[in-house]
Amino acid sequence: MKLFDLVVWCIFQASNVLFDPLHNICCVYDKEIPKMARFTRILEFMERLPIQKALTNQHLVFKSHIERFWKNATYDEEKKTINSIVNVNGQDKPIIITEQLVREVINFPDDEDSPTKFPERMVKGCMLRMGYNGPLNKANYLKACFPRLYKFLIHSVLHALSHRKGGYDVTRHYQMNMVTALVLNKKYNFSKIVFHYMVENITS
Repeated sequence: MKLFDLVVWCIFQASNVLFDPLHNICCVYDKEIPKMARFTRILEFMERLPIQKALTNQHLVFKSHIERFWKNATYDEEKKTINSIVNVNGQDKPIIITEQLVREVINFPDDEDSPTKFPERMVKGCMLRMGYNGPLNKANYLKACFPRLYKFLIHSVLHALSHRKGGYDVTRHYQMNMVTALVLNKKYNFSKIVFHYMVENITS
């Protein structure tokens, strides 16, 4: 196993401290699967998304490596780095993760100046254009209130990029900012969000 693969997996498993196989799973867009036929239109859109690697990439890594990474992980506030050590092939290997490394490893099309939040009016306006039929004046939104195709898009984002450990029908405001960026083709700092919740795993 390559150390690079381990770094990729640690980033993808940012919320997976308990290593539940349903956390941060990759998305499979196989149009040959009969049940996927009804999602053809949204799949064609999702195949053009600039975060394809984050949604679909797979890396085989041992569960013990992930557990040791998080057990030894510390956060350096001054340097803005996550530091850990993982034993690979009998040797201790240091791992240092930064926001920029997240950006490079997952090929996120953003930079440190990209926004992580859009005006509330823009987000809710996008939701209405997507056909949202639920209450808008709440901190969280219901995935079930979107039409089926957009529900599939949101479901994919929640499972592949979210720090959530359950309650996948509820979409938080920052997650709707992610979806808004994808639907409206706006710049968004996905790297900062992923790194933020990796740090939160340690600091909280």
